Amino acid sequence: MRLNQVTVTMPDLDAGWRFYCLLGLRPVVDARPRYARFLCPEGDSTFSLHQGKAGEGGTTVYFECEDLDGTVRALVEAGLRFERGPEDMSWLWREAELFDPGGNRIVLYHAGANRIDPPWRIDRT
Repeated sequence: MRLNQVTVTMPDLDAGWRFYCLLGLRPVVDARPRYARFLCPEGDSTFSLHQGKAGEGGTTVYFECEDLDGTVRALVEAGLRFERGPEDMSWLWREAELFDPGGNRIVLYHAGANRIDPPWRIDRT
């Protein structure tokens, strides 16, 4: 099984469109004001927005970045505001947190090999 797409709900898809384009995602479907879909800048995963009331989803979306600190610096310079980070976490990921215009939690992170192969992985042989 492979992750294909994550969809988040937000009331203003125009604001979401601007936010996710600024974050670096590339638009592939524009059916605003109801729906929009983007291609992630690396790999072939997609991400979409669906119109709905704020707070309906409680969604957290994780985007991995090879150069987390550089990415966060560039996004701050572009006008995005982060709630925290980048900072090293106890689970061996480096994370930064912000929220999109719909209130969805976005975590930019770098985990490297620890994403799927942490030292405490249960199926080690």
